[in-house]
Amino acid sequence: QVQLVESEGGLVQAGGSLRLSCAASGRTFSSSDMGWFRQAPGKEKERQFVAAISWSGASTRYADSVKGRFTISRDNAKNTVYLQMNSLQLEDTAVYYCAAGRRGSWTRTDAERYDYWGQGTQVTVSS
Repeated sequence: QVQLVESEGGLVQAGGSLRLSCAASGRTFSSSDMGWFRQAPGKEKERQFVAAISWSGASTRYADSVKGRFTISRDNAKNTVYLQMNSLQLEDTAVYYCAAGRRGSWTRTDAERYDYWGQGTQVTVSS
């Protein structure tokens, strides 16, 4: 099993930057693909794909809405995955979740591919 704990999010002005981290415990982190999803206000039943990274870190995938602005990375020695968010927009306001899945999950955007989830962290972008 993998337990996931996201760092605290925050309030940031539009155009600003924020880095989220997700610390994992458990023996399988280094063999797990990792993803970031988000739930926007008013869309609590929908977890929108943001980014994913393969177990080795060699492959990444991004939603079109964040491509070029967000960067996902991981440090297997620290059991941590990161989401660097730049040029934040009002539409990025959401609760962000990290998730762990089996190898191959990074190629998919559906939340059902992931087995373990963090508790979520609020990111609010203000004008």
